[in-house]
Amino acid sequence: MAKKISKRTQQLLEKYDSTKVYGVDEAFNILAGLKSAKFDETVEVALNLNVDPRHADQMIRGSVVLPNGTGKTVKVAVFAKGAKADEAKAAGADLCNADELIEMIQAGNLDFDTVISTPDMMGVLGKVARILGPKGLMPNPKTGTVTMDVTTAINNAKGGQVNFRVDKKGNIHAGIGKASFDEAKITENFKTFVEKINKAKPASAKGKYITNAAISLTMSPSVTLDLAEIAEIK
Repeated sequence: MAKKISKRTQQLLEKYDSTKVYGVDEAFNILAGLKSAKFDETVEVALNLNVDPRHADQMIRGSVVLPNGTGKTVKVAVFAKGAKADEAKAAGADLCNADELIEMIQAGNLDFDTVISTPDMMGVLGKVARILGPKGLMPNPKTGTVTMDVTTAINNAKGGQVNFRVDKKGNIHAGIGKASFDEAKITENFKTFVEKINKAKPASAKGKYITNAAISLTMSPSVTLDLAEIAEIK
């Protein structure tokens, strides 16, 4: 049974041709006209990659700091001790008491957006890995969240860092800004994100790398992008 399209979605679909593919600039111009919610919607990008994540060398995972931020206030939890804990607090960590954090997490309280850890604290984090992992919150060196440079990690997290990881079907989804951003800034964020994905193409991936690309708002239908243009963002 076909999914029923809401009246709101139908009205938005009438504003452009959803069967066409668009260049990046035109697509973001269309997206600006699809705002319909009472809140500041997130601009989302969805990519499908021709990779097989079952092979370690094709597990696309990493992070990128967007030049214009995400428009989101990010709450950061840091696992560190001694001087590094002091450094984290000075850099703006919202939560930094390891014992309290472990208790919070074990109680199901995940009142933070990003977790950063110094390498020596990863053993402690093992106690809650099964909770943080499925939520995408477990620190990882590939995303810069396992590091001795906690100041940079905190600044990146609060300044617009987006972590990404391909799922079992080769999809990557990410929020890259807000509907209130002007088109030039959100387009720059998008190109920075796609450039990072393009550079992460594994040598073992054959044929077309990005097989589908689209952008949308939280409450809007998606706008499909021209793959030839996407491939040139490097």
